[in-house]
Amino acid sequence: MTQAIQASTTQTAATFSALRCKECSAEYELKAIHVCEFCFGPLEVVYDYSALRRTVTRESIQAGPNSIWRYRSFLPVASDRPIDVGTGMTPLVKTNRLARRLGLKNLYIKNDAVNMPTLSFKDRVVSVALTRARELGFTTVSCASTGNLANSTAAIAAHAGLDCCVFIPADLEAGKVLGTLIYGPTVMAVQGNYDQVNRLCSEVANTHGWGFVNINLRPYYSEGSKTLGYEVAEQLGWQLPDHIVAPLASGSLFTKIYKGFQEFIKVGLVDDKAVRFSGAQAEGCSPIAQAFREGRDFINPVKPNTVAKSIAIGNPADGVYALDVARKTNGNIESVNDAEIIDGIKLLAETEGIFTETAGGTTIAVLKKLVEAGKIDPDETTVAYITGNGLKTQEAVQGCIGEPFTIEPKLDSFERALERSQTLDRLEWQQVLV
Repeated sequence: MTQAIQASTTQTAATFSALRCKECSAEYELKAIHVCEFCFGPLEVVYDYSALRRTVTRESIQAGPNSIWRYRSFLPVASDRPIDVGTGMTPLVKTNRLARRLGLKNLYIKNDAVNMPTLSFKDRVVSVALTRARELGFTTVSCASTGNLANSTAAIAAHAGLDCCVFIPADLEAGKVLGTLIYGPTVMAVQGNYDQVNRLCSEVANTHGWGFVNINLRPYYSEGSKTLGYEVAEQLGWQLPDHIVAPLASGSLFTKIYKGFQEFIKVGLVDDKAVRFSGAQAEGCSPIAQAFREGRDFINPVKPNTVAKSIAIGNPADGVYALDVARKTNGNIESVNDAEIIDGIKLLAETEGIFTETAGGTTIAVLKKLVEAGKIDPDETTVAYITGNGLKTQEAVQGCIGEPFTIEPKLDSFERALERSQTLDRLEWQQVLV
């Protein structure tokens, strides 16, 4: 494995100028650093919004590539040739059957289950992080991952010609392990949960000087999630929705969608509007939901125990900021159990033909729970974010979706099976009505 050599910071574009601590506002050069040296708060990229307002228009964005890089001016990269593998501009699906089932009039699904190249929203953040890593002179990149991030880092590193070593919990779903190994990285399966993996990776980053997308490159990496906000605004005809529901793991995705909306307001691309933000967690790993429910402004770490492994982060780095977003927007943060998560996966598949992984099942189950509790107005334009593909977590639904009818190659055998099928369908509908 070739050790990374960090070059001096490349000349930056006019739109971003520094890193700033979210807690004490101390500023830093645009290097591979993610924590404030004074207060240990997280660092965030600083942009020149006056320059953006002068130079970026709806027309200039629409003239750009059909990927996240149409928003390059809002992203922390200096290169005119970013790593573009077609990531982004995923469908915003106006639902019909799911909306009717839930009693909503204007429900949309932002479907990153079909994102390129690895079928999750992580392709967005990794495209930005690896572009910045290359600008900073890294030749080896890495990550701590619950699966989707490892897939994305390995795939996009392969495309960019970067050496790659990723770290995952040893009990990860088989589809996600295979979906990383295929790209030829070094894969370290750690006997521990994600939080233990992440602690190890912090030590490795300091020791080997590699570019860890969600550690020393985190300020740049996390900005990629803003594109999920930009795209929804553009796809809604340059308008913001009334309400969004998104999964919560570290909390970063949630806060960055909020930041994306706010940036478009600041530069005049959309009209100012109050958007309610609601977050979704699995009960088996719901430290942010617990804090929200108990009115706390701090997060108590938990030990994950849920089928929703992709969002099973027991000590979420941006949890307090997700709490703040939910509260100041009059949103909610709810949790659902594993059975409800599986039902959410099935509900989305059966009504809209979208097969999501467990994080998406969590989002749909929480969406349903909020509607039933009267916390989503039926007339609101609501967007639910589906962040990964169900083909990666097939184990989660095995045994929960029935079996095929095995028949002989004869018409009467088919007719008997069809009758059994119709009987089962009637029983299932009776259970739904009850």
